[in-house]
Amino acid sequence: MLESLDHVQLAAPAGSEEELRAFYAGVLGMTEEPKPPVLAARGGCWFAAGGVRLHLGVEEDFRPAGKAHPGLRVRDIEAYAARLAARGAEVTWDENLPGHRRFSSQDPVGNRLEFLEPTA
Repeated sequence: MLESLDHVQLAAPAGSEEELRAFYAGVLGMTEEPKPPVLAARGGCWFAAGGVRLHLGVEEDFRPAGKAHPGLRVRDIEAYAARLAARGAEVTWDENLPGHRRFSSQDPVGNRLEFLEPTA
């Protein structure tokens, strides 16, 4: 029986780790988690914040998915949108999910990310 979601894996091109660290730790405020040495040799990096764990793994012939994405629940969604926009990321608001404010953006390698916050 399923108990919980352990992590979400996103793909990234080889050599993008520093750019990903700057975004996921610097912009989103996540903490980098150390990878076990055998997995670290493959490249990529892991991040966590609250109950969210994102793993970014190197993929040959990387192409970001057009539709697939993690949905990240946040507090103070306006601040997240402003933070991303201030760093040049596109922020696309979508008002089509009743009971939520949400927008989508992309990480530095093109992975789609959805940010959402329930409305009162």
